[in-house]
Order: sequence, then structure tokens, then C-alpha cells
Amino acid sequence: YHYGLKDLVTILFYIFIAIILHAVVQEYALDKINRRLHLSKVKHSKFNESGQLVAFHLTSMIWCLYVVVTEGYLSNPRSLWENYPHVYLPFQVKFFYLCQLAYWLHALPELYFQKVRKEEIPRQLRCIALYLVHVAGAYLLNLTRLGLILLLLQYLAEFFFHMARLVYFTDENNEKLFNVWAVVFVVTRLFTLTLYILVIGFGLPRVENQALDPERGNLFSFLFNNILFRMSVLLLVCLFQASVMWRFIHFQLRRWR
Repeated sequence: YHYGLKDLVTILFYIFIAIILHAVVQEYALDKINRRLHLSKVKHSKFNESGQLVAFHLTSMIWCLYVVVTEGYLSNPRSLWENYPHVYLPFQVKFFYLCQLAYWLHALPELYFQKVRKEEIPRQLRCIALYLVHVAGAYLLNLTRLGLILLLLQYLAEFFFHMARLVYFTDENNEKLFNVWAVVFVVTRLFTLTLYILVIGFGLPRVENQALDPERGNLFSFLFNNILFRMSVLLLVCLFQASVMWRFIHFQLRRWR
């Protein structure tokens, strides 16, 4: 399988599926817990957000780990860049990416359905946009193998963060999971940066000189896999990871104060 315009129809279908699943989790799980906790409006909104994301991140982690293991990407790290571009995808890899795109696109109408407060909308829009750019970028640039590993690391850190928030809302004296999240966050950031440097900085240059073959569908990867574009992306990634770490350190300092 490879990507094409028909993917848009598939994504649209799974957007509706994601909206339905979102409503099921909200009504049959989160609303029942909220009635027992009697949270304020602000905490109620954050609890719903974290509850939905915990369910999504846990499902995505298990699914992503299964795909990565069964396809052999963990046992053979060289497969992340060997024979690039990886134009033709196994069904489970393609389906995973389409579902990821559908979920983050469904999050846009959910801002209206969930009646998110106006001051929260810019933050959530930035988060949604970043996920869409990264997932779509990996899909279109044929970096799906690297993208799977990076999503697994990202979702692992996000899962612990939102679990820590849920526990904190039920018991404000319990912040142990935030400490676990802090360790996981730092480790995943280091692994993420290492993978970017390994694959984009050292792996892809070995397969740089390949002919353009539009019928094969390597247009985007042909434009991407040159030293100028790769180094630009690597620089942006390093700056982004540095800004994320700075915000993390600032967050931890506020907690300790």
C-alpha cells in the first residue's frame, strides 16, 4: 500500500468513528467519575481532556508497539533508513497512520462539542497542529518507520503526564506520578533526539542519490533527502526539543517552589 488522494475519504470516515468513540468514553466513563468527584468547572474540563487522552495514548501505545515489534523495526534499527524511501507500506502501518490523522483531525470539532473554554483553545490548537504536522510529515515523506518509534516514545511520556493529572485531580496530595513522568519525559526526549540524529544525520545520507520516480511515488522523499533539507529539519528538531526541555525545566521549578 502507498498513500494517495483516496486516503482523504478513509480519514473522513474514521473522523466520524473517532467522534463516536470520544462520546462513548465521555458518557460511560468520564461523566460518571466526574459526578462522584464534584470538580470545579476548570478541573472538570482538564479532567475530561486528560481522561480522553489517557484512553487514546494507551490504545496508541499498545497498537504502535505491536506494529513496531511485528514489523521488526526494533530488532533491526538499520531498517529505519535502509532502502529508503519506504514507499510501499504494510497494511497495519498504513492503517495506523490514517487512524492517527483521523483522531487529531477529529479533535478540532471536539473543541466545539466539548465546549472548551476560550482561553484553552489556543493551547489545544497548537497541540493538535503539532501532532498533525509531525504525523502527516512522516507519512508523506516516507519516514513511517522512524515516525512509529517517535510516536511510541511521545505517547509514552504523554500517557504518564495525563495519568498523573487524573490522579492529582482525585487526590491533590498525590504527586508521585508527576515524578515518574518527569523521568520518563527526559529519557524519551534523549531517545527522540538520538534517533533523529542517527536516522536523518547518518542513515539517510547513505541512500541520498536516488533517481526521481513519480510513478513509484517518491516525489516528496526525493525532495527531502538532500543535505540542505535534512540539515534544516535536524536544526529545527534540535531547537524544538531544546524549547520543550526549557518549558519542562521551568514547569519543574514552579512545582518545587
